[in-house]
Formats: sequence, C-alpha cells, structure tokens
Amino acid sequence: MVKKTTDGEVSRLGHVIKRAEQALISRKSQVLREFELTVPQYVALYTLSQFSEMSAAQLARECQVTPQTMSTVLSNLVGKGLIERTPSDLHQKVLVTRLTRTGRTVLKKADQAALGVEQVLTDSFTAAELSHFRDYLERAVKALES
Repeated sequence: MVKKTTDGEVSRLGHVIKRAEQALISRKSQVLREFELTVPQYVALYTLSQFSEMSAAQLARECQVTPQTMSTVLSNLVGKGLIERTPSDLHQKVLVTRLTRTGRTVLKKADQAALGVEQVLTDSFTAAELSHFRDYLERAVKALES
C-alpha cells in the first residue's frame, strides 16, 4: 500500500533519507577540503585507525566501497604520504595497509572537523528525539536487510 502525506503527495521515505545522506556527505566534503581529503579517503583513514593493518579487500568491505574504488583511494593516500603498503608476512601477494605518522596527524585534525559536522546534526535534535531517530534508522536497516 502506498502511503500519502496530508497534502496528497506520495510519501517517498527513501528520497528523504537519500537527501539527508547527500547533505551530510556534502558538508563533510566541504570541511575535509582543508585537509585535502575526500570523504572516501577520510573514511579509509578513519577505518585504518581502528585496526592496526588491513588489506585493500578488507578495507573496501569495511568502507562499503568496491575494490576498484578502494584501489584509487589507496593510491591517492599513498601519494600523499598518509598510508604505507607493504607485503603481508602471511601472503606475499597481499599488501597490508597502515597509517603513516603523517596520516595519523592529518586524520586527527580531519576527524575533529568531521565530528563537528556530525555535532551540528546531533544538536538539531533533543536527546529523546535523537534516541528515537537512531532507533528508527536501525529499524530501517533491519527491515531492508531482511
């Protein structure tokens, strides 16, 4: 059954979610430019900071991008000196990716800027609304994954 809003329009929840996601990504893109990072590069650096080392395939899965996209992201991060890639001790054909000292420094600053964007979003809700909002989003994820 298609639901309609009070003014008779067809309710397209997916469209509203996509607009919110695009607004968030757009704002993060703006603040990350100061650090010469794209959002995918920032996400890769942040993910690497949570693990000691990862293969490109693992990183692509964690960052929810294709292996081809991750390959481009990693090439750019190597070029900027923010990560290093070395052969794995376990599998010589696998390159292990790690943050460099410069990468950690840039990430620390970029993360503060990204957190600022998320804080603006968080601040637009009361504590109760935020709790409900998170619950609703988690319910949406479960509904779509089942």
